Amino acid sequence: MNPLSAEEWGIVALSLKVSLVAMALTLPVAYAVAWLLARRRFPGRMLLDALVHLPLVLPPVVTGWLLLLLFGRSGPVGQWLDSWFGITLPFRWTGAALAAAVMALPLMVRAMRLSIEAVDRKLVGAARSLGAGRWRAFATITLPLSLPGVFAGGVLGFARSIGEFGATITFASNIPGETRTLPLAIYSGLQVPGLEGEVARLAVISIVLSLLALLASEYFMRRAAGGRMHAF
Repeated sequence: MNPLSAEEWGIVALSLKVSLVAMALTLPVAYAVAWLLARRRFPGRMLLDALVHLPLVLPPVVTGWLLLLLFGRSGPVGQWLDSWFGITLPFRWTGAALAAAVMALPLMVRAMRLSIEAVDRKLVGAARSLGAGRWRAFATITLPLSLPGVFAGGVLGFARSIGEFGATITFASNIPGETRTLPLAIYSGLQVPGLEGEVARLAVISIVLSLLALLASEYFMRRAAGGRMHAF
């Protein structure tokens, strides 16, 4: 198999940038939602849970279309971002990162929620009884013990972002050098005769990155499970 060309290296670099930014932006949101679902009972909790997991069952193209409605220049959020900050998301790599983040959110929330639910509430109660405030108990008990789930969720989000296609091509389009990530480049290559070698090289890179991410996620999930066993 021939080495990667400069254009192919650019596709890989763009995919890594989009996936890392999507994961970094989603981490705090995913953890906050996971904590709410794991630790709080409130009206609309089931609705929030359903909305968070909706991208898992909704066609990705529909998710991209909804992002266009919200974040397009004429959309309520997109118009506000453009007029106040000069930020335009559609057809930019930042839009691809947003689409990837939305698609990765359910997997990240799920892993983090399981990790937070595994933290023994008695430990938090003991810390509170010894004088620790709510935030100190969270920072010293809940957060450290749930970190393996946070890492696992982050890696899963990265893997999901690497493979994101439908929402990205709908919301950010397939622009070479701007939004053409690995899945979009593979799709484009399949439409052109004679690019089988490029498709194969990019597909192998996608498989390797996804496999490494899944192995890392499994490692962190085992760490979380081991921590639960030691806690009991």
